[in-house]
Amino acid sequence: MNRRTFLKAVPAVTLLAGTKPTVAQELKTIQLVEPQKDGGKSVLAALWERKTTRNIGTEKLPEQMLSNLLWAAFGINRRQNGPSAGGIGRTAASASNSQEIDLYVALPEGVYLYDADGHRLTPVLAGDFRRRSGRRSAANAPVNIFYVVDIAKYAKAPFQEPGLKDPDVQKSYYYVATGLIASNVYLFAASQGLAAHFHNCDKRNTPEEFKLRPEQRVLFSQTVGYPAG
Repeated sequence: MNRRTFLKAVPAVTLLAGTKPTVAQELKTIQLVEPQKDGGKSVLAALWERKTTRNIGTEKLPEQMLSNLLWAAFGINRRQNGPSAGGIGRTAASASNSQEIDLYVALPEGVYLYDADGHRLTPVLAGDFRRRSGRRSAANAPVNIFYVVDIAKYAKAPFQEPGLKDPDVQKSYYYVATGLIASNVYLFAASQGLAAHFHNCDKRNTPEEFKLRPEQRVLFSQTVGYPAG
């Protein structure tokens, strides 16, 4: 059999097996189960246990645990009526309730955007991009959360605080917002016996691979899973 005949005989999927998939349609939306309202250690107990753990195992998080983790990070905890109420409220504060931080979640099979309103993960990119979290142990950890700011959301905020259009002030706002969400993740991890590590990430390749708009910027990432060993 010559090369031409061989290529015709081999299925295309086999030929592409060595390439990394990039089409989000290869992934399906993950509808997260309803987050729980109780369980785990108390807030005070979690504060005593809060720490950075860099040695994280590969074991997959159960569906309920993943749902609770993302809700605790930046989920919706109240829906308010009327323009003066500021609309939807979430588990972490943001300047003018702009909710400018997007959570891109890298799982072994692909990258998803956390849709808090529907409490689901929307496909962004198929393939394993956990290594973009920038840490050796993160490449095999079950969950890597990338914190991405969307500057365009400031203009859509329910009310405009002084300096909301100033780039320097915006920077202070979105760094604080990221810290608040990351702290939620740390406390949740401590309450559930999980390991968490907040750190820098690959800012050179990630924007293009995650198909980010010019108004979006990758800030940090946070790795979550069970402690290794």
